[in-house]
Amino acid sequence: MGFFKTYRSMVTLLAGIIAGSIAGLIFGEKVVVIKPIADIFLNLLFTAIIPLVFFCIASAIAHIEAGNKLGRILGVMSLVFLSTILLSAFLTIVAVWIFPIHQQVTLSHDINLEQPGNWGEQLVKLLTVNEFYEILSRKNMLPFIIFSGITGLAAMRAGEHGKAFRQFLYSGNEVMKDVLIVIMNLGPVGLGAYFAYQVGTVGPKLFGTYAHSLGIYYGFGSLYFLVGFTLYAFIAGGIPGIRIFWKNNIIPTLTAVGTGSSIATIPANLNAVKAMGVPEDIGGVVVPLGATLHKDGSSISSIIKMAVVFAMFGKSFDGPGIILMALGVTVIASIVEGGIPNGGYIGEMLVMSIYGFPIEALPPLMIIGTLVDPLATILNATGDNVAAMLTTRFLRGRSPAVS
Repeated sequence: MGFFKTYRSMVTLLAGIIAGSIAGLIFGEKVVVIKPIADIFLNLLFTAIIPLVFFCIASAIAHIEAGNKLGRILGVMSLVFLSTILLSAFLTIVAVWIFPIHQQVTLSHDINLEQPGNWGEQLVKLLTVNEFYEILSRKNMLPFIIFSGITGLAAMRAGEHGKAFRQFLYSGNEVMKDVLIVIMNLGPVGLGAYFAYQVGTVGPKLFGTYAHSLGIYYGFGSLYFLVGFTLYAFIAGGIPGIRIFWKNNIIPTLTAVGTGSSIATIPANLNAVKAMGVPEDIGGVVVPLGATLHKDGSSISSIIKMAVVFAMFGKSFDGPGIILMALGVTVIASIVEGGIPNGGYIGEMLVMSIYGFPIEALPPLMIIGTLVDPLATILNATGDNVAAMLTTRFLRGRSPAVS
């Protein structure tokens, strides 16, 4: 019962999608009459995402307090986080190249991924807008994220004068998280209607794409968990580091599976990294911040999602510019989606915004994110433990396994 309670939202969402898909198979194009239900759900979700992103990012930055010692730990930790996120994302891209995702039915060819102008103009357009009201559009997610971060930094720097505003940001974040939960309660109906429409009008061939993408994720994700984390543990502490990591990583892994949450795994992780020989001052910073900022599992799923959507819209996922942008989106998504129920949807909004995909791209992104959640949570949560070992190694110049 506890396991079902943890994954109840995923089970009900899948039930709605399966029911909608069956309806599409049975009634065919007649199900087009229920498409407005899907559109209403997606519009509600789009509307809630903007204030949610603002309050989440601004509140998180506004409440940071850092001293000189903490600053050194944060610096090394950030490099470790960035390195593992980029490595997992790049290896996933290689896996997608080796096992390409082919879409038999293209949803639309009418998508232009190329932005006009030279490199400088593209960069300006990507990072900024020239009117405040434009920053509130879901089409400008990256400028909005930057603005949210600057607001949070200003609130932090304001000290005592910014206390009331920081409390406002915190309260707003809590309220908007509940707003998203309320909207997602409509997910089984909204996404069920969407899949009924897609299957009824396009056909069941869409399922092959999802099955292929899930095969890549669970295959490569399991390999990364076993081999990648073992390599990180070896870098941190040699053969003893491998033994001490896996010996103490069992309980956090089971906790991540049982709770479905990186945040809920923090206590188990703190006990684990202590047993791994990580000093308390390092573990006490890396583990809590890693739960919100460091997500190897999410970086892998971000690449898979992008590859699927590119395939569904008949676009190639192999150009240098597209790949570099994908790596950048992966890093940003890993940072901003932490600590939010269904926070992966922020990363999905980034994909749509930066690459210019239409609203029809969101449901495929959402369903893949839902289906990969169990393994993604394991990778996200337990990856913080090996990151703490690496941070100790690079910061103190010694293996945590022999501390």
